Amino acid sequence: MDEKLNQLEKEINEALNSARTAEGLEELRIKYIGRKGALTEILKNIKNVPSQDRPRVGERVNLLKRALEEKIKEKMQAAGISGSETKDHVDFSLPGSKYEIGSRHPLTQIIDEICDIFLGFGFRIAEGPEIETEYYNFTALNIPDEHPSREDFHTFFLDVPPEKHEKHGKEYKVLLRSQTSTGQIRVMEKEKPPLQVIIPGKVYRPDATDASHSFMFHQVEGLMVDKDIKFSDLKGVLDLFCKSMFGKSVKTRFRPHYFPFTEPSAEVDVSCIICGGSGCSVCGKKGWLEILGAGMVNPKVFEAVEYQPEDWTGFAFGMGVERIAMLKWGINDIRIFYENDLRFLKQF
Repeated sequence: MDEKLNQLEKEINEALNSARTAEGLEELRIKYIGRKGALTEILKNIKNVPSQDRPRVGERVNLLKRALEEKIKEKMQAAGISGSETKDHVDFSLPGSKYEIGSRHPLTQIIDEICDIFLGFGFRIAEGPEIETEYYNFTALNIPDEHPSREDFHTFFLDVPPEKHEKHGKEYKVLLRSQTSTGQIRVMEKEKPPLQVIIPGKVYRPDATDASHSFMFHQVEGLMVDKDIKFSDLKGVLDLFCKSMFGKSVKTRFRPHYFPFTEPSAEVDVSCIICGGSGCSVCGKKGWLEILGAGMVNPKVFEAVEYQPEDWTGFAFGMGVERIAMLKWGINDIRIFYENDLRFLKQF
């Protein structure tokens, strides 16, 4: 190693004496102390040097590096060369290269807008896993064993061993969640009322892809639990949300519906944003557009999370993000959100 260092020191001195230009000095620097330079490589592999010689070898290599750096600096100053001239020359009179500035995806913008509205109402954001079990996706939500949504053609079941529920000790099949309602169960399992949460995220269903369906889409779930919550509270919150999202002139209506996890339940419509409710091709001449489902939390759901139904009441709602975006911006095909077509994305 000593012979090698002696030889390198001789080479460096000879190279310094012959270097006359900025380019030559830069090549010299790279050759010996650059990232792959000769002296740098010795330091990288110093573990291969006998342990008793490492301190001495390391010290000598560092001395050579510092000496070379100082001599290069001295020669540059003597020749009137600035450090910037050792780099590629830049002509600042040439027009600069234009870099595309990205933006948030339109679905992300809608999710953020929905969350901002409900944060203003006093809600907070919670999250849940996308890989779930039958317990959280169905059982705890009062969805019976014979319900069609539990069939393979309605749910993505995963080919993995079943998971055991910590409290109940039962095993449940694993799946990709088909609704963000699973998140409200997880929140209520961990926390006591009062609660005001929204749960945004991806959900998965084995639907055939067309203009209005996708095997993966986004939902936002909402949940409020407290003393003496009424259906009128649900109507007030959702009416204010619709006006915040679509404009103060929009009207809302609630139609009776059935969901296993809420009772009573309703589908929520808004007056057609395109025609203002007079009737057009978008709303099927009805003047109304369906945007979400909602209802009062079923007492059986409270029992699953060990809330006393006689002590607490609450409401829940769920909306499709793509549906909201399509209505807000007049988009007629859900597939366009996932095609990465810059002609579409640049409009947002």
